[in-house]
Amino acid sequence: MSRFNPDCRLCPRLASHLYEVKKDYPGYHAKPVAPFGDEQPRLLIVGLAPGMHGANASGRPFTGDFAGILLYETLHQFGFANKPVSKHKKDGLRLIKCRITNAVKCLPPGNKPAGSEINTCNNYLATEINALDTGVVILALGTIAHNATIKALGLKQKGYPFAHGYLHALTGGRSLLDSYHCSRYNTQTGRLTEKMFHEIFFKIHDVLNTSK
Repeated sequence: MSRFNPDCRLCPRLASHLYEVKKDYPGYHAKPVAPFGDEQPRLLIVGLAPGMHGANASGRPFTGDFAGILLYETLHQFGFANKPVSKHKKDGLRLIKCRITNAVKCLPPGNKPAGSEINTCNNYLATEINALDTGVVILALGTIAHNATIKALGLKQKGYPFAHGYLHALTGGRSLLDSYHCSRYNTQTGRLTEKMFHEIFFKIHDVLNTSK
């Protein structure tokens, strides 16, 4: 297993894509995006991958893109962040007992990572998850994040199907909770509403309070 490497170039397609993006947008981060938040969280959020004009630009997960609006507002409302808005890496935002990472650390073309890229990056996710304390809740945003988490845990996919709002019990008193991704498409089509997302976080609080 490997710790996050900001200079990782293990996926040729992603490395080439980031090289081209950096030429077009010199001010963008355009490198692997590091996890953000507490080193020993009670809540680990796993997203899909950096967005072109969001994390890929800012260098911080869900910062500067549409998906981060609902996520950070909700994190603040439920006590996991000191501010409700994430603008840039130096905006003073701090996560509280929470950490955010992605299944794939680099911007994929068309926001669609290849299976081989997800598998290659899974080593980093496995290292992050194995470092977690007991009683931690892992929140997977979307099917790809869910499947990547199951793989990182060394579990069989068929035993842990993705379902919005479903809580999977894991070893070590840990839990995996599924949610639809807070993407622009999901929120604007009503597949994921603010109420639905808040219900996910009420469930997180219930689990964490029970495991104290």
